Amino acid sequence: MVEFAKGHGTLNDFVLLVDPDDERGLSDAQVRFLCDRRAGIGGDGVLRAVRARHIDGWDGDPDAWFMDYRNADGSVAEMCGNGARVFLLYLREEGLIPADADVVDFGTRAGLRRGSFLPDGRVRLWMGRPTVSSTTDTTVTVGGSSWPAWSVDVGNPHAVTFLTDADDLAALDLATMPDWAPAERFPGGTNLEFVEVLADDAVRMRVFERGVGETLSCGTGTVAVAAAMATVQGRTEASYEVQVPGGSVRVDLTDGQAWLTGPAVVVARGELSERDE
Repeated sequence: MVEFAKGHGTLNDFVLLVDPDDERGLSDAQVRFLCDRRAGIGGDGVLRAVRARHIDGWDGDPDAWFMDYRNADGSVAEMCGNGARVFLLYLREEGLIPADADVVDFGTRAGLRRGSFLPDGRVRLWMGRPTVSSTTDTTVTVGGSSWPAWSVDVGNPHAVTFLTDADDLAALDLATMPDWAPAERFPGGTNLEFVEVLADDAVRMRVFERGVGETLSCGTGTVAVAAAMATVQGRTEASYEVQVPGGSVRVDLTDGQAWLTGPAVVVARGELSERDE
C-alpha cells in the first residue's frame, strides 16, 4: 500500500506522495492512473517529495526537498506555482520540515524556490525572474478567432493573450488545445492564458495547461499574466489580483522578480493499492 494525500491551490488539484529515497519512481501510466478522476484519485498532476540528491542534474543542497512534478498526462513539468504552495503545506503537515519553519527553500526543475507561510494561512512563493518577449511574437487561435500573444518564461513556457472588449472570456471553447503560430516557437508545448483586464491592478484569466487541458487555476500562469500586464503598462514594479475560475491570487513584481501569494489546502489522506504498470 502507498500512502497519499490530495490537495489543491485555488482548485488546481494534485495527488501528493512522499518518496525521500527515490524508491518509487512513477511511470507515465502510473501518473495517468493517479490523476484519472474515475479510475484513480483524480488531479491535474502529481507532486512527489524526494530528496534533491536523487534528481539528475541537481547541483544544489543534496538534502533539500525536491518537488518532482508531473502533469496529468505523465509528462514532466519544470514548475507549478499552485502545486508548490500545496507541496510546502504537505511537507509541514507530514513533519518533513519543522512545524515552526516560516521560510522554506525547495528544489524544482526551474531551480531553487523559496516559500513563506503567512499568518493568515496563505503561502507566498518567490517565483524567480519571469522573462517577457519584447513583442507579441506569437499568434494564438481559438475557433475562428486569433490574437497576438506575449511569450513569457516563468521557468516553464507561457503564451499570454489579452482579449479585446469585444471578446467574451467565458465563451471561449477550451475543450481542445488552442493553436499557436509559429509552431516552432514552443517546440515542447506551452501553457496558454486568456486574459480579461478588469482594472489597472486586476485581471481575470482562463488557462489551457500543457499536458493537462483547461484547469481551474495555474500558478505560473498567473505570474506570466502579471509579468505581461506589467510589460504592457510599462511598469517595473506592480501588484495584481489575478482571478481564476478556482479563486484568486496575488502577484507582486519588483526588481524583475515575482512573488505569488495564495491559498493551499490538503483535503484528504489515504492508502493506494500498488500498481505495476
